[in-house]
Amino acid sequence: MLLRAIGTVLLLVLSNVFMTFAWYGNFKLRELYPSFRDWPLIAVILISWGMAFFEYMIAVPANRIGHHDTGGPYSLMQLKVIQEAVSLIVFTIIVRMVFKGEAIHWNHIVSFLCIILAVFFAFLK
Repeated sequence: MLLRAIGTVLLLVLSNVFMTFAWYGNFKLRELYPSFRDWPLIAVILISWGMAFFEYMIAVPANRIGHHDTGGPYSLMQLKVIQEAVSLIVFTIIVRMVFKGEAIHWNHIVSFLCIILAVFFAFLK
């Protein structure tokens, strides 16, 4: 059960790396390759869908492994709250490492603490 719990979270982390780049990577591409700015929106969407495909290939098994109906330790609500917390953590790390111009302010930290509290409350019996 512990391996399923840890495996689920690790797969959710990996899937969120793909998701973050699928959603926001086009901003970095615009910075690195000025000609990318001229690409039509549909091309950017198709590239993002391609990346999101891999996110789904990881997220769906993560949720199946983690859900209690398939032998995992988590309920649907717990899986969702974990996913949201992981999403923000991964997003913040990527923004700080890749998108260096984005600042984190006190209200962002308070928001993250609220999400950590949400995870805590989701696991209360």
